[in-house]
Amino acid sequence: MNIKDKIENLKKEKNAVILAHYYVEPEVQAIADYVGDSFYLAKIAKNTPADVLVFCGVEFMGESAKILNPDKTVLMPDATADCPMAHMATVEKVLEMKEKYDDLAVVCYINSSAKLKTVSDVCVTSANALKIVNALPNKNIFFIPDKNLGSYVKKNSDKNIILNDGFCPIHENISKEDIIAIKNAHKGVKVLMHPECPEETLKEADYIGSTSGIINFVNDCEDDEFIIVTEMGVLYELKEQNKDKTFYFPEPLPICADMKKITLEKVYNCLKDNLNEVEINEKTRKEALIPLDKMLELAK
Repeated sequence: MNIKDKIENLKKEKNAVILAHYYVEPEVQAIADYVGDSFYLAKIAKNTPADVLVFCGVEFMGESAKILNPDKTVLMPDATADCPMAHMATVEKVLEMKEKYDDLAVVCYINSSAKLKTVSDVCVTSANALKIVNALPNKNIFFIPDKNLGSYVKKNSDKNIILNDGFCPIHENISKEDIIAIKNAHKGVKVLMHPECPEETLKEADYIGSTSGIINFVNDCEDDEFIIVTEMGVLYELKEQNKDKTFYFPEPLPICADMKKITLEKVYNCLKDNLNEVEINEKTRKEALIPLDKMLELAK
């Protein structure tokens, strides 16, 4: 029996589902029950009748699933797979900003630790950040932890948005010059870019959107070629849905080493032996649930 069949048998035996982010390895996406971005997977996690959630992604994703599903078992194939940006803000800074500004809402990108969520008013993803910020009654917004997504929202909102100094190392390292080089190599090809890229880089984009937004744009566009400016893992889903289209990525290739830690063997082992179970104390869970629930409500 091959490893895929073993995983399927364990899923049935344990009433488990496998959730995978677009950035994990193609073979992991291929065996997942649900593949998507953070927002989609958060909604699935909340609504699935499964008893066990195997989250193929990084730490904050498993935490979010557990916060939304305290009675379910949430397993991570690799306990060391983490998102550096998730820790690039501090509780102390948030409390300082709350003292400094009246009428302040702390808007927390879902790519953040459970601890940061406990001092936030609402969570957002790259797919819904602008919609949610504009829906808030508050004039002042402290956007954590990603300065690049925050900057993109700021440019498209009339709110007073205060930026934090966090970033995704993968997207932050994609320069304007990298994009100009690939545009020169593939003249006339549309550039689709994730808003975690720096502001200067975003100026070179024809379309700016979340990972799912980029996929939807490709699906709806009649063009045959696209320049994709986000983590390489999205290529699997792009090709699944658009077999006859061609995709180019900037050099050096945008690869998240943490997402690539997830392998089929690790998925199998964590499901077989209940490894790397996510545990969050109830006080933290309840406090972090408030901004996540508010996100799901406002993004409807």
